[in-house]
Amino acid sequence: MSAATAPLLDAAGIRALVPHAGRMALLDTLQAWDATTIRCTATGHTAPDHPLRSAGGLLAPAAIEYAAQAAALHGGLIAAASGSAAGAGVRGGMLASARSVQFHRWRLDDLPGPLTITAERQAGDARQWLYAFTLTHGGQPVADGRLTVVLEPEIPT
Repeated sequence: MSAATAPLLDAAGIRALVPHAGRMALLDTLQAWDATTIRCTATGHTAPDHPLRSAGGLLAPAAIEYAAQAAALHGGLIAAASGSAAGAGVRGGMLASARSVQFHRWRLDDLPGPLTITAERQAGDARQWLYAFTLTHGGQPVADGRLTVVLEPEIPT
């Protein structure tokens, strides 16, 4: 994975490439990406008003949403690099499944400092993507698994 294929992005740059908005845009920085892999960071997991937080805190299954957003950003970066998303808006998708997910801890909100989210595209086409993901904190595993994203149909212009 090489950071040289694209400049690093901050939260505003990420929001321009994903369909997530407002408080549900969870990623803070793009660290690196290439044709198959992306690595991002997030720091909002400790916020008391996190949109996925329950009465018990921000529980580990929220890691799946972080991974899905990394996959969405990866798709946006690939589309922008190919010229298909330039000025065309963000194509939406839906998390269709999460498989073989392992949580290595109960909560995310008690982790100080950034989370690192890595997603690697395993397969995909114009309709769906399959990614393997890992979420780590300070080099220690937090969650890992696979997810499938089904994309909205492209509307001809």
